[in-house]
Amino acid sequence: MVERTVWPELPWASWRDTAETLHMFTQVVGKIRLASTPLLNHWWNAPLYPTARGLSTSLMFHGQTGFEIAFDLLAHRLEVATSDGTLGAMPLVREPVSRFYARLMHLLRDLQLDVSIQTRPCEVPDPIPFERDEVHASYDSGYVERFWRALLASTRVLGEFRARFIGKASPVHFFWGSFDLALTFFSGRRAPPRPGADRITREAYSHEVLSFGFWPGGAGFDDAAFYAYAAPEPPGFADAAIRPAAAFYQPDLHEFLLPYASVQSDPDPDRRLLEFCESAYEAGAELGRWDRAALERVVPEEGPWTPEPQHPAPLH
Repeated sequence: MVERTVWPELPWASWRDTAETLHMFTQVVGKIRLASTPLLNHWWNAPLYPTARGLSTSLMFHGQTGFEIAFDLLAHRLEVATSDGTLGAMPLVREPVSRFYARLMHLLRDLQLDVSIQTRPCEVPDPIPFERDEVHASYDSGYVERFWRALLASTRVLGEFRARFIGKASPVHFFWGSFDLALTFFSGRRAPPRPGADRITREAYSHEVLSFGFWPGGAGFDDAAFYAYAAPEPPGFADAAIRPAAAFYQPDLHEFLLPYASVQSDPDPDRRLLEFCESAYEAGAELGRWDRAALERVVPEEGPWTPEPQHPAPLH
């Protein structure tokens, strides 16, 4: 039975195989998005976006035809909609990545969307080209839905946090390469070049950032966690007092981590996550000498502003 709580339990060990397979599924779709969109600053044309039912590419183009691909992680199907009025779909099931890739590319061709992609996965050790990947072949629908509900709750809280920042900020979006939900704030200043950085890193970190997000496990921390980091990292950031008490600095990743389980089990998960994001932002912005007065929205004590109802003026 699917656990339909706002903040479900999500132990990495219980669904690792499914997570790694779903990661590759999202990489296939992400590569299609990358091939069907012009490059935007910081690779913002690449991510997927949370929806009410899963993740979506948002609108892309193949020639003059608009299309989008959506993961419905509640009904467990992948849907492709086009501006020609056609709609294709296929179930998300337990199968190798090679089979998923073949089915999706066949579906696109049936819809007159002959998209060519680079099939080597990104940002993973020992990548296996999609068409040869028989290793990743798990799909536990119950844990996929738990993962989606964790993304949904995280998106909601990160969106609230984002609303307080009026400088340049990314959407809350999902990077399929690293398989994480991310939100990034910018100081407005260019960052010093990173020695030895590749093209992806140079574009992503061309400006000073503070970044926040959620990933389900792996990547140096074998369980789901929220993260916060500064790039470039200002002196003293690693020693900052980040709240709540469960948060800690991971020196190999150069990030603060907050275990997802500590938020999920808290009586007020939203407040704990906001506390983490706010304290990490304050530390990074202060130590990095950001112009906070110009970048932050002053929230009135009586709560968020709402417009007064407008009444038509009298005609006489």
